[in-house]
Amino acid sequence: MARHLPVVGSGNSRADSSPPPIGGAHSQPTPAIVADVEVEAFERAQATRREFLQSLGVAAAGAAVASSGCADVTWESFFQKHYKKLDVREKRDILRRIEQETKARYGVEVGVGDPRALPGVEFGYALNLTTCTGCRQCEYACAAENNTSRDPEMHYIRVLEMEASSFDVERSEHHYEGEVPQPGKFYMPVQCHQCRNPPCVSACPVEATWQEPDGIVVVDYNWCIGCRYCQAACPYDARRFNFAEPSIRPSEINPEQGYLSNRIRPVGVVEKCHFCLHRVRTGRYPACLEACPVGARKFGNLLDPESEVRRILETKRVYVLKEEAGTHPRFYYYFD
Repeated sequence: MARHLPVVGSGNSRADSSPPPIGGAHSQPTPAIVADVEVEAFERAQATRREFLQSLGVAAAGAAVASSGCADVTWESFFQKHYKKLDVREKRDILRRIEQETKARYGVEVGVGDPRALPGVEFGYALNLTTCTGCRQCEYACAAENNTSRDPEMHYIRVLEMEASSFDVERSEHHYEGEVPQPGKFYMPVQCHQCRNPPCVSACPVEATWQEPDGIVVVDYNWCIGCRYCQAACPYDARRFNFAEPSIRPSEINPEQGYLSNRIRPVGVVEKCHFCLHRVRTGRYPACLEACPVGARKFGNLLDPESEVRRILETKRVYVLKEEAGTHPRFYYYFD
């Protein structure tokens, strides 16, 4: 049975920074178009995507769509407005279009929503390193909830295995096998830290990623151009790029989807953990928390002094991963 979050108020390896072709690793756009796109991305770091496309010209943009090789890209989705400029009717039409495209492609009825941030809420996460056993159940639950690609396999959570006497993340092992926990080892799941000062947001040249009022950093997959600058900027290696067309069985698709969260993504875009915003904004916990068999994960409203996550930060020994990076994350580790 799903556990419910109380309603607010009632109480490392760094990614390669070289930008790939706009259409993804398997596309074949003309060299002239790629060169223009790269120059524009550097020179107009804060330009809107519509201005960016207009500067290339309609003919070049059409060639980019045709050469992308992605069945998910339609003329409508390629030229839709920035999410923040959409009105209610436009959003509704886009959500219905995505539902229809998913039904046509996979034969599955899905519901795509767009839950908004709740007032007076700043979500935070705390993970007990004393308790975590490295079982990876959180990692698998995240993949199932968020419709991530099965082939090539993509996970938002990496569980690091380290020596008990060390916090050397660079020497950690996340491909470990066998029974867990192993003697002399401890385990650290790493995912998006939903930073207050997110370097990924400032790195994006087309404003396809931003921080919501409740602290969740989101990506608009229809706006992302796949340059991967955000991926290179993230100190937690928390962003993933779809180099190939994502593959998922229709029987494994989670039909409860959100526009800014777990709808099925196209090839050539970046994706990441979003605290299961389609769940937490409707009063439920993230899927990874519910899957943890030892209760190592805690989640709640940082602005609520009575919330469990707030009490943990005030009473436990807290560790901030890569604190020196100055990102001020909302994801914390603690010890009993």
